[in-house]
Amino acid sequence: MNGAISVVGIGADGWDGLPARSRRVLGSAEVLIGGPRQLDLLPAAECPGERIAWPSPLRPAVPGLFAAHEGRTIAVLASGDPTFYGIGRTLAETVGAERLNVLPHPSSVSYACARLGWALEAVETVSLVGRPLAGLSASLHDGRRLLVLSAGAETPAEVAGLLREKGFGGTRMRVLQQLGSDRERIVDGVDGTADTWPHERVDPLNVIALDLVRSPEALRLGAVPGLPDEAYEHDGQLTKRYVRAATLAALAPAPGELLWDIGGGSGSIGVEWMRTDRSCRAVAVEKDPVRAARITRNAAALGVPALQVVTASAPDGLAALPTPDAVFIGGGLTAPGLLDACWGALPAGGRLVANTVTLESEALLARWYGEHGGELVRLAVAQAVPVGGFTGWRQAMPVTQWSVTKAGAGA
Repeated sequence: MNGAISVVGIGADGWDGLPARSRRVLGSAEVLIGGPRQLDLLPAAECPGERIAWPSPLRPAVPGLFAAHEGRTIAVLASGDPTFYGIGRTLAETVGAERLNVLPHPSSVSYACARLGWALEAVETVSLVGRPLAGLSASLHDGRRLLVLSAGAETPAEVAGLLREKGFGGTRMRVLQQLGSDRERIVDGVDGTADTWPHERVDPLNVIALDLVRSPEALRLGAVPGLPDEAYEHDGQLTKRYVRAATLAALAPAPGELLWDIGGGSGSIGVEWMRTDRSCRAVAVEKDPVRAARITRNAAALGVPALQVVTASAPDGLAALPTPDAVFIGGGLTAPGLLDACWGALPAGGRLVANTVTLESEALLARWYGEHGGELVRLAVAQAVPVGGFTGWRQAMPVTQWSVTKAGAGA
């Protein structure tokens, strides 16, 4: 492999735990690159190559670092499996997967499942390394097993605090330290739950195992769109639950796709788009700064803190945004040029969904439906309410929804 870069996984057991092939690669490398902890695991006698610690910030420095050592044999050290939340992905994206010769080691997740007797394929893994704690919230479901890749010594205490805050204080919580080494240890609390977690700090090299238990009093958040309205902080500007579920069905999010949520309000469409898959992305465009701040809080509370909020009017605020896979317009439909700008931004195959409750906007949608096709539907929801000593129906304002998929060039 011309100009190959070897990427060698190493565990907490260090040199002794490496297979012969990984030892040969590291022993013959002229340049050894890694974090200080990984480099310290290599004996100098067996690995005489020049040692270079990763600079910070890492990603922008990668191409120049390898260019500076062109023509020399290079080995990069990684914790465990390099392509599982490791440096392998960064290297593939910056220097090209074809240049990499990856030699994996068992990951900390593999070790953890082996120690706990958990089926690896049945466990969700959430990384908090370089990621906000709030991102864990989207994965909290009663009866589920989670493995959390810890950011350091204080992460388990922070996770315990989040679990208590979200109504999951009864969750069984164990911390597995130094997996694979002779210092391996499992730490738990007084009664084994997040409610009574006593440790402010543990060994920084740890994985957190959670058997999730939701309090009966806690708000139940399902795994599909249509979360309860009370899950959101809002001022009344909220796409209500049943209309929201129908709207997400029309938008049809798929992994890795980007949504523009225009007239974000409380951010519910963007939030639930991102909750469908960890790789989904969304940008909420909201001109009111108070509402924009509220969207940010809702996104963090519901486990998708990466939702981007742009405080601007549409269509002016759309020009600098990346190309969307789908667009939702929940407000401001009659703003001059808004529908034209959204339609022009969509690539072939992109979807557009617009909701309205006013006759003026409905007429506009009817015209666009006539020009571009798609589906034009009216969504009506009624709820049972007391009427004296009886029960009757209270009708919410009907919502007109236009959904369309953009055809090829010239459509």
